Formats: sequence, C-alpha cells, structure tokens
Amino acid sequence: MNIGVPKEIKDQEFRVGLTPAAAQYLLLQGHRVFVEQGAGLGSGFSDEQYTSLGATVVPSAEEVWQQEMVVKVKEPLSEEYDYLCSGQLLFTYLHLAANRPLTEALVQSGATCIAYETVELEDGRLPLLTPMSIIAGRLSVQFGARFLEKQQGGRGVLLGGIPGVRPANVAILGGGTVGTEAARMAVGLGARVQILDINVDRLNYLETLFGSRVEYLYSSAQTISAIVPDTDLLVGAVLVTGDRAPTLVTRKQVTAMRSGSVIVDVAVDQGGCVETLHTTSHSHPVYVEEGVLHYGVPNMPGAVPWTATQALTNVTLPYITQLARWGTAALERNPALAKGSNVAGGRVTHPIVSRVFPDLA
Repeated sequence: MNIGVPKEIKDQEFRVGLTPAAAQYLLLQGHRVFVEQGAGLGSGFSDEQYTSLGATVVPSAEEVWQQEMVVKVKEPLSEEYDYLCSGQLLFTYLHLAANRPLTEALVQSGATCIAYETVELEDGRLPLLTPMSIIAGRLSVQFGARFLEKQQGGRGVLLGGIPGVRPANVAILGGGTVGTEAARMAVGLGARVQILDINVDRLNYLETLFGSRVEYLYSSAQTISAIVPDTDLLVGAVLVTGDRAPTLVTRKQVTAMRSGSVIVDVAVDQGGCVETLHTTSHSHPVYVEEGVLHYGVPNMPGAVPWTATQALTNVTLPYITQLARWGTAALERNPALAKGSNVAGGRVTHPIVSRVFPDLA
C-alpha cells in the first residue's frame, strides 16, 4: 500500500504521523511511504533521515494526500478537506463529536476515517489515546504553574509554596489517565491536590498511588461549587469516549474563583467541561474571562513533539501495519480497530458520533 504522511498545519503542531524508523518498518513490509517535505522537522527528523531509509519525500501536501492511506496526528483542517477522496483510508485523531463541519466533510468525501481516540480494547482501554493523555496530563500542571506567574497574568502563586506560605490549591476534574498524571505532577511540585471523579473504585485506586497527599472527592455539582472558589489551578480531565465532554463548571462557578486563577481544560478537543472555556492555540494559549485565565489548547502534546511523536508512533504502528496489509478488511480482523471507525461509506459509523449527528449516520 502507498502511505502518505502530510505535514501538520494546525497552529504550532510539530508532531508527525510516522518517525523515520516507523517508515522504514513499513517499507520493509513492502509498502511505499511518501512524506511531505519538512513534515518531521518539528519533531527533530530531517527529510534526509526519511530518504536514507527508503521513504520518498515529496514537495507538496497534494502528492501526499493522493496516497491510498494517509497517516496524520491531528484532524484535517478546512484547508485539507478537498484532499479527501472516496476509497481513501484516513488514520488520525478526529474528535468528531465536537466538530460538525469536519464530520460533514468526512462523510461527503467517501473516505474511511479511523480515529485514534476511539480504538478500544476489550477491557475498555484506549491504547492510542493513552500516551498523549499521559503527556497532556503532565503538561496541564506544567502550563498551569506557568500561567499562575504574575508576568503571565496569573495570581503570582508558586504551586508548591514554601515553608511558612501555603501551596497552591489544585483541583482535578476526572481521575482517568489525564487526571492521574496531572495529580502526579502537582503532588511532585508540592501543591495541595484534590481529585474529583464519579467512579469510587477509581478513587480507591488513586489512593493506592498517592495516599494522603491527595484528597479524593466524589464529583457532584455541589462538591464542585464548594471547591472551585478556593482553587488556584483547575484542571479539566474529563473523558467520555467518542462523545462531547459534559459541562461540569458553570460560568457562575468561574466567577467565584479568585482573580488570576487558572483553568486548563484538557477536554477542550471534545468540547470542554468548563462553560467559559473555548479553544485557544499554542500561539495564543490563554485569555481572561471573569478574571480567570483560561487555557484551551487542543493539541497540548504538540509542545513536546520529540517525545510525543515517538510515544504516538510506538502505539499506532501495529495498527498502521494491519491497515496497510489488509486495507479496510483489517476492521473485520481486529475488533479494537473496528471501534476506531468513525466514518465509512458516506456515513457516520461510530455509535456515539451517530447519536450526536443522527442525520449523518
């Protein structure tokens, strides 16, 4: 199969769909790999690294998108919609439930579109989402600590405090992978940490990880209202596989926060879980609303592309190999991959996305 790897065009998205080593592996399997010129530079991979291993570097995105399968990192943007075509395989993050224009474009294209974030194992794990969730969770606190600095518009609070001065209060909504990693970073920096989740078993598990260093709370509207006013850094870490994130924090609750506090919503690519938050970018990562700094960058791992690209390719390569070998028949052979199918045959195929956009199913 001919496989295309375009250069990402999302704002400051420096990841790439395949490392040179992954491209070489596919080449050794008898496939051909076409990489857009400069696609790997942001992750530290030169064009020469790809060509030296046998891949073909092409000068334009159009040539890459003409291939049978396109492997990306982020969803196609409007400038790329016209490249999509019938019979093509697209393998990337999509997050369709919060993006009707993209969903409509994919349906109209006739392409088979498989989303990394909904590939799901029998036990419910999301193997292609997990490494990016780990990175995003850790970055949420790293960025949160930065924007709490006065020069960045924050309250001027040191996350870990010092002896004689209390540390910052960090509240994390959701105890999944993102929330766990956010807690790991916040605890490590010495913050006072609270994790909220509706799964008591998960809270019990988290206690085995962090012990008394974290406060574990059952998530409810009342609990959120009680803790938000005293929170310096609020991390949205909610995930409903394939669906929009529920709104857990209202505008009224945000107004109760101290001026200069920070909200980092990792769920923004699924619509976000904070009413006042909207998508931002690495170029303009924050804005102030109700006196609170809001961070809503949907491609947070793009800030650390050398790490993120390798972590992503480590988990996507086995699935890419199956798709390259069997085409759409791989969906029948691998149930986990089948759950990743979001659009095929001119209609939405994922059950949750179908519920969000019933007219496209």
